Amino acid sequence: MGHGGSGGNREAVAEPMDRPRSGERLVILALERFGVWLRSIVVCLCGALGVVSADAADVPLASTLLVPAFLACGVRLYALRRPDLFPLALLWTLDAAVVVLTGLSQPVIGGEPANVMVEAMVGISVVAFQYEWATRPLAGAALAALGAGVCVLGDVLASPGSGPDVVPLVRMLIQVCLSRAAYLIVRALARAADRSAAVRAAARREMEVAAARRASEREYLATLHDTASATLLMVSQGDGRDWSWLPPRARQDLEAMSAVPGFETGSVDLAALLSCVPEGEGRTRVRLKTRIDGPLAIPSGPGLAIFNGVREAVTNVARHSGVREADLRAWTEGDGAVVELSDAGRGFDPRSVSARRRGISGSIVARMHAVGGSATVTSRPDDGTRVQWRWHGPTGASQTGDGAQAPDVPRPPREQVRHTADVRFIRGRLLHGTQLAVLLISLVWQFTISLRRLVVHQDVYRPAWAQTTAFVCLAAVAVIGGAYLLRGRQIPPAVRWGSVGSVLAVSAVCAFTLPAELSTAAPDWAFGVVGWHALFLLADLRVRVFAAFLGAHVGLNATAVFLSGAPSAAQWATLGISTIGSCGFQLSVGVLMSYLLHGTAPAAGTAAAREEEMRTRERIHEDMQRDHKERYRALTATTVPLLVGLGHGALSPHDEEVRLRCGVEAARMRRLFAESDAVLDPLLNELRACVEVAEHRGVTVNLSVRGRPGEVPVEVRRQLIDPVAVTLGRTRSTARVTVVWTPRTVRVSVVSEDRAGGRDTEEAADTHDRATSAQVDVARTMRGGSVWVEAGWSRPAISGVDLT
Repeated sequence: MGHGGSGGNREAVAEPMDRPRSGERLVILALERFGVWLRSIVVCLCGALGVVSADAADVPLASTLLVPAFLACGVRLYALRRPDLFPLALLWTLDAAVVVLTGLSQPVIGGEPANVMVEAMVGISVVAFQYEWATRPLAGAALAALGAGVCVLGDVLASPGSGPDVVPLVRMLIQVCLSRAAYLIVRALARAADRSAAVRAAARREMEVAAARRASEREYLATLHDTASATLLMVSQGDGRDWSWLPPRARQDLEAMSAVPGFETGSVDLAALLSCVPEGEGRTRVRLKTRIDGPLAIPSGPGLAIFNGVREAVTNVARHSGVREADLRAWTEGDGAVVELSDAGRGFDPRSVSARRRGISGSIVARMHAVGGSATVTSRPDDGTRVQWRWHGPTGASQTGDGAQAPDVPRPPREQVRHTADVRFIRGRLLHGTQLAVLLISLVWQFTISLRRLVVHQDVYRPAWAQTTAFVCLAAVAVIGGAYLLRGRQIPPAVRWGSVGSVLAVSAVCAFTLPAELSTAAPDWAFGVVGWHALFLLADLRVRVFAAFLGAHVGLNATAVFLSGAPSAAQWATLGISTIGSCGFQLSVGVLMSYLLHGTAPAAGTAAAREEEMRTRERIHEDMQRDHKERYRALTATTVPLLVGLGHGALSPHDEEVRLRCGVEAARMRRLFAESDAVLDPLLNELRACVEVAEHRGVTVNLSVRGRPGEVPVEVRRQLIDPVAVTLGRTRSTARVTVVWTPRTVRVSVVSEDRAGGRDTEEAADTHDRATSAQVDVARTMRGGSVWVEAGWSRPAISGVDLT
C-alpha cells in the first residue's frame, strides 16, 4: 500500500469515528495508484519527446535534468509495492524533484516544444498530486504551488526579456481545483455507498441473527421435549414401573440441556451416528434392525438433526406402537442421504394428532426443515408406521428452512445473491460519482479555458461561425447529459449515441476549420475538451469504446494536419505531446473509471461481505450463548434440581411428592412449547397444553371460556398460566379451569377438589413473586383438600385515558 493509503490509515487511527469503510478505502488506494502511474507515464513519454525535439547540443544537458526525474518516478512506482521502506518526507521530496527538474529543462530545450512539454508534464503532475496525496491535501497543495512556481521560473529563464505568461498558471489552477473536486465527489459517493450498504447489511444481520435465534430456540425446545419433558412426564404418570432406566436417562437429559445448539461445524458420518441411536432399556427397549450403506458424510447440522429425529422416533415406537422391534435403513441419494425407520405396530392416523403434540411436528419435521431437509411420517391404524428423513445438500434443498426446492430449478446461494446485489449497488454509486465528476470537468473546462480561447482567436478560424456553432453544440450535449445524471437516471441509448456523434462532429468541424499549424495550439479550444464530454457519456461501457472514440478524435486532427502539407518533426512532436497530455490523460481516467467499476466495486463488495459475515457470526454466537444461559438459568430453580436428584438417586420416582413436582414441571414445559404456535388465542392454546399434561395423569379437567379473547403479552401469559399449571400438576382427580375475558381484564382460575399438599406455600410465594413484576394479581383460597386459585391482569390505559 502506498503512502496515500498509509496516510489514510493514520488519519483513521486519529479519528476512529470517521474511519473509511471498505469501498472508500479501496477508492482512495485506487486513486493513489492511478496518480502515481499516470504522472510517471506522462513524465517519461513527454520528456522523451521533448529530448527528441531538442537541438543536438542541448540533448546532454536536457537528459541530465530529465533522467533523474524519470528515476524519481520509478522510485515512486516501487514505493507502491513497499511503502514501509519509504518515509512520507522522502516521497514528498521525490515528487517535488520531478516538477523542479522538469521546469528547469524548459530553458535548456527552448522553443515551443519545450513550452508544450513542460506545461503537459507539470500540469499532469499537479493534477496527479491531488490523488497521490489525497488524504493529505496540504501536501498536495504545496506540490501544486511548487509546480506553478517552477513553470513561472522556467518561463522567465527561457524568455528573459518578457514577463511570465499567466494563462498557463490559471489553467493549472483550474486543473488542480477540478481534480480535487472530482476526488471529493467520487470519495463522497463511495462513502455514501458504504454507509447505505452498511445500513442494508445491518438490517440483514438483524434478520439473520433473529432467524438463527429462532432456529436455536426451536432446536432447544425440541431437545427439551425429547429429553427432560418426556422424562418428567413419564415419572409423573405413576408408580409401579421398572425405574432402572431413569437415573442414566436423567443424567443424559442434563447433558443435552447444557449443550448450546447451533454451533456444530464440519461434517459427520451419519452411518456412525445412527449406529449410536439408543434403543432404551428394560421394557422400553426397541431392538433396531439396521441396514446402512455407509459411510454417509454430510454436514453436522443435518446429521445431528436426523440423529435426534431418529432417537425421538424410536422413543415413540417404544411408547405407542405396541411392538419392540423396528427397521432402520439409510442410503445415499444424489449428493444427500435418506434415512428410514419403520415398524409393524398398531399405527395411527397422522391427521388426528393434536398440534400441541411435539414429537412429530417439532422433534422430527421442524428439525429437518430448519436445516434445509424434509421429514415425512406415513402411517395407518393397524398398518405400522414409516418415518423418512431426506437431505439433499445446498443445491437440492433450500438452506433457509423454508422447505425443499425443486431439484431441477437451480438457485444460487443466498450469500452470492446478496454479494451480487451489493456489488451492483456500489458500482452504481461509483458510476454516478465518476460521471458527475467528469461532467463537472467538462463544463468548467469548456466555459473557462475553451470559451476564452474561442473568444480571443475568432480571427483565425475559417469560418468563425462554425467554431461557435460547435461550441454551442458541445454545451448542449453537456446540458442534456447532465439533466439525466442530476436526476439520478441513466442516459437513454438514443440520447447517448446521438450525443457521441455530435461530439465527434464537433471534433471534425474544429479540426478542419482551423489552420493546420495551429492544431493543438492555443486557438484549438476543442482538442482538449471533447474527450471529457465523450467520457461521461461512455463511462458505463468498456474502456475500449472510449479508446476508439479518442482514436477517431486524434485521427481527425492528424488528418487535418496531414492534408495541409507535410508537417515537420517539431509539429509531430508537439502533436504527440498534446495528445499524451490531454487525450492520454483522458484515456487514463477512462481506465481508472473502468477499474473502479469492474475491479474496486467487486473487491469492496467482497471485503464488506467478509466483514459483515464476521460481525454476523460474532453476533449470532454472542446472542445464542446469552439465550442459552438465560434458558438454562430459568430451569435451574425447578427442572435441573429434579433431574439431578433423579439422576443421582437423591429423589425417588416412587415418592408421590416427586411425581407431583415432575407433573408441574412437565406442564410448564408443555406451556413453553405452545408459545411458538401460530394460533388466534395463544393464552387458551398454552392453557390447553397444561390441561393435556394433567389429563395424561388421569385427571379430569373441565375447561370453559367466557368473553371475547384479546391480545396478551407473552410474559403476562406465562404468569397468568403458571399458578394454574402448579395447581393442575398437584391435582389427583378432578379440576375446573375457567378463562374470563372482559374489555379491560383477563382472569384465569382453577378449582381443584383434591389437591395434594406439600409445597403449597413455597410454590405460591414463588409464583406470586414472578407475577407481581407484570402486574398480575394472584388470589388463593384453600379449604380442606380443595383450592381455588385465580390470576388476573388488567390492561394498562393508553396515555392515562380509559377508552372502554
